[in-house]
Amino acid sequence: MGVRLSPQKSGVMGDVAKTFNSLAERREGLTDELARVSKVIGREGRMTERAKLKNARGSWADSMASVNSMIDDLVRPTIEVSRVLDAVAEGDLSQNMSLKIEGQPVRGEFLRIGTTVNTMLDS
Repeated sequence: MGVRLSPQKSGVMGDVAKTFNSLAERREGLTDELARVSKVIGREGRMTERAKLKNARGSWADSMASVNSMIDDLVRPTIEVSRVLDAVAEGDLSQNMSLKIEGQPVRGEFLRIGTTVNTMLDS
């Protein structure tokens, strides 16, 4: 647990302490959830898992949506590579990795991997 303020004060300082403590608890919840989803997806390979933060509103909900969007953006090309490799393992060399996902061209490392996989299959 992190630092907490004594909530036993009254008046404005008591309100500040309660608000600070609530914010600290929420931040720790976010940290715990990010660690959980990192482990579940990154180490356990459960790619359908997404981050959740109970009662998230405002910027907290926006943060969760951004994390989940990033996960989606990383998972889609990974699944596409897996699809092509599964086909190759079954002897189907006619498959190629799509260099577009949901109508958008892949870029960066995903483009490099896709191009390499497709070149390998073409030869």
